[in-house]
Amino acid sequence: MIRVQFILPNGDETSNWQEGGVELIERWRHERDAFIWIDLESEHEEHEHDFLINMDCHPLAIEDLQRFRHPPKTENFASYTLLLYREITEFNSDLTLEQMSLALFAGDRCLISCHEKPSRSITQYWGSARSENLLVSPGLLAARVMRRSVSYYLDAMLQFESRLADLEDAIQEKPSDAVMRELIGLQSRLRKLKRIFNYHDRLVQNLRLEIPQRLIDEEGDIEHALTDLYERCERLHGLCAMYYEICGDLINGYMSLSSHKLSNNMRDLTIISLLLMPPTLIAGIYGMNFENMPELHWHYGYYAVMTGMAVLAISSWLWAWRKWMQ
Repeated sequence: MIRVQFILPNGDETSNWQEGGVELIERWRHERDAFIWIDLESEHEEHEHDFLINMDCHPLAIEDLQRFRHPPKTENFASYTLLLYREITEFNSDLTLEQMSLALFAGDRCLISCHEKPSRSITQYWGSARSENLLVSPGLLAARVMRRSVSYYLDAMLQFESRLADLEDAIQEKPSDAVMRELIGLQSRLRKLKRIFNYHDRLVQNLRLEIPQRLIDEEGDIEHALTDLYERCERLHGLCAMYYEICGDLINGYMSLSSHKLSNNMRDLTIISLLLMPPTLIAGIYGMNFENMPELHWHYGYYAVMTGMAVLAISSWLWAWRKWMQ
């Protein structure tokens, strides 16, 4: 699907803005003061390639766009500045998500957006670009679209913070293997997200360092927009890195608690063994049934042995308790 928004800033009220299809592109080519936003959604690769070539997009940029899971990047070409990044289409509480590549070609009087699925950020600005007067600033509009995409990531990550707090409480109150498995899974997903957000962070930073002159000359404060976008990307990457470290700390805390619990169990077993060793030794000696053992025919032998076993057990327990209290 190809949809187009056309605006002629100096036109009259009835003709200065139009929304339609590819028929508006020819009008844009003839109107030197006109601006256009072309949105390509779910287009076949061959048709998309031919269309972008016809719009004077660089073949290498088109190749990057159509390459499966190409890392986010920005690159300046003769006619356009390419912003290629990942937008989320679904983000769940367990950090499982679905993504798609979204490409923005910001050029002179033209913005081209390409994506394989419906985009929430594109949908939002498709309806508000005219009212916010963004159609006359393709670079600024591209920065706003990416900013909205990053905001979706940011909102989802902030909601995840409460889940992380619940897991921390669960580890302290009732640690279990299920909690441990969930933490390991979350840490693995956070590692992948951290890599993606790092790409976005570097993408915007590179664009800030080398802003194309065409974007500087257009209406709107592109420097401020890119600074705001960079701050959001940096915050997002920082949050992801912090949550990744927290998951690691919680896993280490779980292992420490498990080790401490095992140590306490071993201590209790050791004390029990210590208490039973002297009586067991005595019972083993008098259980040999040799006829020449003097105590076997002593009238008070049984009571004396039982008393000795009790005294040794109590003495062992007192010694162990004193050592443990130290």
